[in-house]
Amino acid sequence: MDGFLKIEKLGKAFVADKPVFADVSFTLEKGEFVCIIGHSGCGKTTILNVLAGLDVATSGHVFMDNREVVGPSLERGVVFQSHALMPWLSVRKNIAFAVNSRWPDWSKEQVAEQVEKYVGMVGLSPALDKKPSQLSGGMKQRVGIARAFAIQPKMLLLDEPFGALDALTRGTIQDELKTIVRDTHQTVFMITHDVDEAILLADRILLMSNGAENANGYTPGGIAEVVINELPRERTRAGLHHLPGYYEMRNHVVDFLVSRAKAGSAAGAAH
Repeated sequence: MDGFLKIEKLGKAFVADKPVFADVSFTLEKGEFVCIIGHSGCGKTTILNVLAGLDVATSGHVFMDNREVVGPSLERGVVFQSHALMPWLSVRKNIAFAVNSRWPDWSKEQVAEQVEKYVGMVGLSPALDKKPSQLSGGMKQRVGIARAFAIQPKMLLLDEPFGALDALTRGTIQDELKTIVRDTHQTVFMITHDVDEAILLADRILLMSNGAENANGYTPGGIAEVVINELPRERTRAGLHHLPGYYEMRNHVVDFLVSRAKAGSAAGAAH
């Protein structure tokens, strides 16, 4: 298996003979944006936490840039659904804290320049010296994204970062994220429940099944199918539904979620 990120036969069991998922293997190329979709309980967040070094798999290995992932690292930036900002620090200081951790030898001027660059990128320069309590939910998520990008990680891990936002805010930040990822050639692994979000952002969509009891006993969850997104890369949220192939892809993913996401049901290979 080639690839910048390699996941090999990953498994996680809380009960010995009933792993949540097993034999999960996939790769991400450098600069690739991959989304994973599946129902609650299939193990998506566990996989992301293992990639982040925040959790340990029961079996299997994760390699990034030819080194095994063991424990958290500033080489991987993580953005969760809850923004996780320090409430007593301003936007500027929240991001500066991360930048200082990444480059302890940098001067104050270098840190300030890095902070201002990425806050500008997410359109929050006027809020630099505000505290999180003075910001809307969407603005807090932007700060979280700016902080993750500001440490220039080799990889970005996003766990439903827009899940709690209203549709309009969500759409705006999706567009911003898409632009920043394109400009920085960032490698991204993202969990989402939103099919359109995955189609807008991802180069590939991993469809994950849940573990299930069936006639042959228990089948663990895993990657049931990989959908390759062949829509033009310069797609926009507003123009998505006009693109040839959009509805077929959307219906395919929705059909999987509705009728085939339980392990042991018939699953295809690549779409």
